[in-house]
Amino acid sequence: MAEAALKLENGHYSYADYLTWDDDKRWEIIAGVVYAMSPAPSPQHQAICLELGRQLANYLLDKACQAFAAPFDVRLPKFPEADDAATDTVVQPDLVVICDPKKIDIRGCCGAPDMVVEILSPHTAKKDSVIKTALYERHGVKEYWIVQPFDGLILVRLFDEATKKFGPTTFHDATETLAVATLPGLGIDLSLVFKSLTQP
Repeated sequence: MAEAALKLENGHYSYADYLTWDDDKRWEIIAGVVYAMSPAPSPQHQAICLELGRQLANYLLDKACQAFAAPFDVRLPKFPEADDAATDTVVQPDLVVICDPKKIDIRGCCGAPDMVVEILSPHTAKKDSVIKTALYERHGVKEYWIVQPFDGLILVRLFDEATKKFGPTTFHDATETLAVATLPGLGIDLSLVFKSLTQP
């Protein structure tokens, strides 16, 4: 059913449509437009995701915020709907941190996570770097990390409450311990995150 949906021009799809699609395939909808997820991630992608998730989860073990890894649906409604089936944006970030328990329900998260991490692949680079940056900014995600496995960099965008925009991008590599702005006291050891890139 989703394959047919992708072939329709000018189609506008919602979370209600999403719920009817093949569970064996992964899709995202951004402003009503359907995007197929990339094939199975590379070993490097998975190693980076696992290590980032491990460090986040260890820190959050006795805290109120929670970390979740894909596949995990994040619905981003334009406004609080009585029935979120009308929502036309649902994404599956690689990692999210959510500090408001009211946003977590049986289907995932409804509303902006506090922190989002996307790990680029050749198939998703434009979507994650351009389309999702604008999306997360529009919904007020406080901290957005874009991980570039191919050059061992993490790009960080922090949301400015005064301007309602992301501030300047900062760049970080494997030589650093990167502070998580939304989780004071946590520093991510990037040498461990990018360790798989230096192994044969």
